[in-house]
Amino acid sequence: MISTRLFSLPFATALAFAGASGAVHATNGINLIGFGAESTLMGGADVAVARDTSALNTNPAGLTQIKSPLMDVFGSVLRTTDLVHKDPRNEEHASNRYTFLGGGGYARPLEGTDCTAGIGLFAQGGAGGVFENLRTPFGNRDDLSSLFGIAKIIPGIGCQVNEKLSLGASLNLVYGSIEQDLFSNTSVNLGGGQVFPGYKLEGASAIRTGFKLGMQYRVTPSLTLAAAYTEKTELPMTGGTLVADFNAIGLGKVKYSDASVKGFALPREVAVGLAFKPTDEWLLSFKLNWLNWDDAINDVKLRATKPDNAAAPAVFGSSNPADWKDQWVVATGVAYTWSDRTTLYAGHNYGKNPIPR
Repeated sequence: MISTRLFSLPFATALAFAGASGAVHATNGINLIGFGAESTLMGGADVAVARDTSALNTNPAGLTQIKSPLMDVFGSVLRTTDLVHKDPRNEEHASNRYTFLGGGGYARPLEGTDCTAGIGLFAQGGAGGVFENLRTPFGNRDDLSSLFGIAKIIPGIGCQVNEKLSLGASLNLVYGSIEQDLFSNTSVNLGGGQVFPGYKLEGASAIRTGFKLGMQYRVTPSLTLAAAYTEKTELPMTGGTLVADFNAIGLGKVKYSDASVKGFALPREVAVGLAFKPTDEWLLSFKLNWLNWDDAINDVKLRATKPDNAAAPAVFGSSNPADWKDQWVVATGVAYTWSDRTTLYAGHNYGKNPIPR
């Protein structure tokens, strides 16, 4: 049996866990700014609009605006512009410059009721970067990456209580997955019983449920007030495998067959907004959204057990503080109906980075 202590490399470990979330695919933490074409093009100012199947993921009360069977399909391509890893040895842009997203939904009124039901599939968001051939602190070159993605399947229903008030609810079936490569071909014996083993994590995932509640109130035919509440969803990702490089102490690469990453969650959210139609052609929308990241992402913990070499450490892991902060997001959007077949959109989404500097 070889007795050794794992060495925690501060800058690399922090980036691979919490810091990688700085490479988000949106401004709202790890959440996208909008869901579906209209929501996204209006900068996420959707809670009081929500008039297509994306209402399942923004404000299910808006489903009541769908008066006949409706299917939506949407897609988008995101390109990163400033996703860079920088340290005293490197200043490299991530190689994963493009991200493809898509989804859609189907909704229809329920016969004999004032309710509309639907189901949709949505890419919720994600984070991460892939940095190839970096200079490590040990004099060699290796890869560094961390990729985290979330998707949802959402059934929901919206009902019109009276001519002014609509209420809705949706059930969120959330899937999250994570994979990491922390200098997986690097192994260094630092002396004094310390070793740095690079590693690669694959296959860790989670499936959890959550819910969203929504309300829309039509003050006048041209003014709508709205609110939505989303409950926190824990995402403990388990069932993965981890391969650690212990070549420096003569063990070769060791596979741990039970690996997990815990400490990620989708936050509790409260959104309020309004939509105003000064004319039949113009639509103005506003949303204020509070995201409780402080309770969602704190300490991110990696743990791997069941090594295939009895001489290797029985438990491989680390704990890294994330300490995300709550976030306020302000979204504004405008839509102009040019013709029966053409609508022009513009939007702006502002939110401070919830990740501590």
